[in-house]
Amino acid sequence: MDGHHVGQNLGEGLERAAGLDAAGQQAGSQNGSRGAAPLDDAAAVPMGAEAFKATCERILASIGQVIDGQSDAARLALTVLLAQGHLLVEDVPGVGKTMLAKTLARTIDCSVSRIQFTPDLLPSDVTGVSIYNQATRQFEFRPGAVFANIVIGDEINRASAKTQSALLECMEEHQVTVDGTSYALGSPFMVVATQNPIEMEGTYPLPEAQRDRFMARISMGYPDAAAEAEMLETHQSDSPLLKVHPVVDAAEVRSMTATVKAVYVSGPVKEYTVALGRATRESPQLRLGASPRAVLQLLRAAKARAALSGRDFVLPDDVAAMAPAVLAHRLVLDRRAAGSGFSAAAVLGSIIESVPIPAAGQQRRRA
Repeated sequence: MDGHHVGQNLGEGLERAAGLDAAGQQAGSQNGSRGAAPLDDAAAVPMGAEAFKATCERILASIGQVIDGQSDAARLALTVLLAQGHLLVEDVPGVGKTMLAKTLARTIDCSVSRIQFTPDLLPSDVTGVSIYNQATRQFEFRPGAVFANIVIGDEINRASAKTQSALLECMEEHQVTVDGTSYALGSPFMVVATQNPIEMEGTYPLPEAQRDRFMARISMGYPDAAAEAEMLETHQSDSPLLKVHPVVDAAEVRSMTATVKAVYVSGPVKEYTVALGRATRESPQLRLGASPRAVLQLLRAAKARAALSGRDFVLPDDVAAMAPAVLAHRLVLDRRAAGSGFSAAAVLGSIIESVPIPAAGQQRRRA
């Protein structure tokens, strides 16, 4: 298809990820629809604590071979993957946004595709299109680049809003609907999108509904002097991606996400999470606060952070630590606050400081 480039396959074919047979039809049927049910994540067996820790360390070590001096960004990307969310990487060109997305994808032995978003990209290039087969006299569905386990959306804000909206159903419901038929996406499914700041020429700001689909947004920033010098030493001859090999497969990722789901959240921690979300809606400096979806994703991200820290329960610190990455990009400043030079991150920081933290000990699993 014109307008997008499908990247390397890391173990499963595009059709296999989409559940399509060679004729382009969806394998199996459910409730009269050609759409096959996605893989049952609920059937995945949680991974043991030691195996979970060791696997996470291998993934982060693999990413660290390529991304110098960005350990926090790599850890957050892994957190979003394990929380079954989507990641938005925003920063100026040349700081490794796409490299982070590609490196994360290569650590997993599953299908990967890359979409280069451009102004002439069409929604059908992303989701797929039905084509008439003269031999069979039937329309056949040809899957788009979104039918993969890891989808890299490069410079997503260079495409029009119409094309950006093609990802809304995919990201929220893990399915694609074309000509009245729904096609299930594989599991795991994660969109890692990069974007340049909206002040850059030729970019379109993401609509609020699109930003709300991304669990977290991170900014890469510039590496320190030592990391940049190391980059000059190691990135001269060959692409550092050649050193990266898959360390987990799709089944192991599903087992790791099951481990995250099993992390315990106490009532006071849930109330604290809700209080943070409601405080953003009541702030006079914000025109748009966090949605209920944002609050839910904040708790999921906190559970993943707790698991990465080796705990089977969530602390209020997990919620507070994840709040800037999960909530800031969803907030819209009031005009007065924007005109006064405030930022959404600064307003959110003051909100986090003002919301009371549950008393120590209430967040742990009770005997």
